[in-house]
Amino acid sequence: MPRQVCAIGVMAKAPIAGRSKTRLCPPLLAEHAAMLSAAFLRDVTENIAAASLAAPIQGLIAYAPAGSVSLFDGHFAEGTGFVLADGLSVTMDDITADVTGFGRCLLHAIRSMFEEDFAAACVLNSDSPTLPTQFLADAADALLAPGDRVVLGPAEDGGYYMLGVKAPHARLFADIAWSSDSVADATRARARELGLDIVELPVWYDVDDRASLARLLHEIVGSEPAGSTNRYPARTTEAALRRIGLFAPDRAWAAQ
Repeated sequence: MPRQVCAIGVMAKAPIAGRSKTRLCPPLLAEHAAMLSAAFLRDVTENIAAASLAAPIQGLIAYAPAGSVSLFDGHFAEGTGFVLADGLSVTMDDITADVTGFGRCLLHAIRSMFEEDFAAACVLNSDSPTLPTQFLADAADALLAPGDRVVLGPAEDGGYYMLGVKAPHARLFADIAWSSDSVADATRARARELGLDIVELPVWYDVDDRASLARLLHEIVGSEPAGSTNRYPARTTEAALRRIGLFAPDRAWAAQ
């Protein structure tokens, strides 16, 4: 019988300069983008650990490429596990032939978590270090309740920051135009095709470009409007931003 625990796997690549958060370059240098990537990962996994105090949750890093686990050392919360999610071991059969691109990595992560006998599994982005902890606990509670369903955490850009399931439904990842503003809507349509109830979490944002990095700075220094008061404090991210120098007065772009 599966463990009555919800796995939350953070989709992540090792924080390496030139390969991490490249869409933030510029305004960041490659080494600073990698530093911020590592800080995000630490805060996201610490956030999952905090949510596990309120709901039965196991945090994991769903990583790629294979053989890179050691490159994550020091960048994750104590007790975090690992599952490979490079998409290469997802077999091309009648069920998964139409799952392409990033969808194969997501499906690989989901299948890996169910293979470890978790009762539910979520994939979570590594770009939302201030995501409210309650969102994670609410996702686990919804997934561990009786009945099949999908939990969707929609992102402001039309994608999603989290997707949670109670079974590895490959159709949820099929025929999706990844990196487009239609990802969340397409996923809702797939869930309806499967006859699954959809539980939606509040909308949140990804930090993946100049504008969202500026927003993160505003949020952390307390200038973000009301509504973000329950955000995760993301102390490691704040420290990294300060080391990089993004709070300096001459960083005028951050006020735009």
